[in-house]
Amino acid sequence: MAKAIHSMIRVIDEDRSVDFYRQAFGLDIAERLDFETFTLVYLSNAESPFELELTINKDRAEPYAQGEGYGHLAFSVADLDAEHTRLTQAGFKPNKIVEFNRDGALLARFFFITDPDGYKIEVLQRHGRYK
Repeated sequence: MAKAIHSMIRVIDEDRSVDFYRQAFGLDIAERLDFETFTLVYLSNAESPFELELTINKDRAEPYAQGEGYGHLAFSVADLDAEHTRLTQAGFKPNKIVEFNRDGALLARFFFITDPDGYKIEVLQRHGRYK
């Protein structure tokens, strides 16, 4: 059986992106691999073995277009309201909290936030399938 181990996104400014993911989601550098034309930075935390790989192409100055195929990354948290408040106070401007119901029952509570390169990130209350 296959095991998901990481997702990769391309970013422009390594320090800015690492700082955002550290402050917003508690991700720290697990490994940094520097090559002649690019750098790979793997971010993770103790909550999950899954990693976010940041790819920094050294000759790139303009922002990447996410295109119409990219959707979002997702993180689950124990207290959605507290995380929304914390991220707001940190100046990250999360969107409003949304409650999504199906067949009269709560399916998910969540909000979206955008990283420095424009990637959308869904933050979900741990509930049901979103643990």
